[in-house]
Amino acid sequence: MNMRTPVGIIGAGPAGLLLSLLLAREGIDSTVLESRSRAEVEATIRAGVLEHGTVDLLSHMGLGERMQREGAVHHGIELRFDGEGHRIPLSELTNGRVITIYPQHEVLKDLIAARLKQGGQLLFNVKDVRLAEAASSQPSIHFVHEDKQIELQCDFIAGCDGFHGVSRASLPEAIQTVFTRFYPFGWLGILMQAPPSAQELIYAYSDRGFALVSTRSPELQRMYLQCDPQDDIANWTDEMILEELQARLATTDHWQLRVGPIIQKSILAMRSFV
Repeated sequence: MNMRTPVGIIGAGPAGLLLSLLLAREGIDSTVLESRSRAEVEATIRAGVLEHGTVDLLSHMGLGERMQREGAVHHGIELRFDGEGHRIPLSELTNGRVITIYPQHEVLKDLIAARLKQGGQLLFNVKDVRLAEAASSQPSIHFVHEDKQIELQCDFIAGCDGFHGVSRASLPEAIQTVFTRFYPFGWLGILMQAPPSAQELIYAYSDRGFALVSTRSPELQRMYLQCDPQDDIANWTDEMILEELQARLATTDHWQLRVGPIIQKSILAMRSFV
């Protein structure tokens, strides 16, 4: 089965979905392909902090109603070191700019709903994706959807499927320019069912390493510890993680972390890749 679209977009994450909506505003059709189901995409918990420019763009495109209603606006951050917290009033220093706490999976729900409302092509549960002639003027995407083998002919292909996706691997090495930097530390990240421990994000430095207190919602908190990138998450019990967070976040006025069940934890080696 053959299909045609001006722009074939691989990946229904924030980048791919927002690109499809921006193109539609300019009258350009596109087809978005996603390997996961809609339910899986909308349940993927990732970053939760939106910069001022992102909020402005989403609002300008008519995508900000739920974000403005449910998101939490932060006007500053706290830098914590030597047992003391130091608030940085970002809004005062940047002519009113703010950050908004609104989880990525909620952004995805809004983007998917908008894409479907406008009648744009968005295919979930796509399998066996393969790019053909990706560097030519007549590229195509081959894939299986609902047990049908499909060739999608495109004028352009936008690979929005991340580092491990098929798009990057399909580009000939001769036309790639790659910049990579590896860092000598990793992030031990957790999701914890607990109320917020602070009104704004806390970035803490101590002799034990860096720690970050962030939030995803009034009931779900995201926190990080700097660690060895080669460490194994199996070496860290929940009790050890909470004790280490409290130690790195300790203050002279005996600040206490608000805790609850840890529902997700992992270690990510830090690197930059362009």
